Amino acid sequence: MRSYTATVNATEYPPHLKHKVIFETFGKLQPSQAMLLINDHDPVPLRFQFDAMYPGKFTWEYMEQGPIAFQVRIGKL
Repeated sequence: MRSYTATVNATEYPPHLKHKVIFETFGKLQPSQAMLLINDHDPVPLRFQFDAMYPGKFTWEYMEQGPIAFQVRIGKL
């Protein structure tokens, strides 16, 4: 079983706060820690933001890929 330092259920936040909370949570992770992101759609645009902001400094692994729920393990390298 995977362990997570934090979990962000993006469905619980209004749209204007989702990415803010996700990036704040990621920022608090120590290297080798990971967070779990839960969302109701594929967070592809968020992945592009991570690529732009943290190139080579994170991992992205789908734990569940829809169609109703998406769960992504985001690790800090």
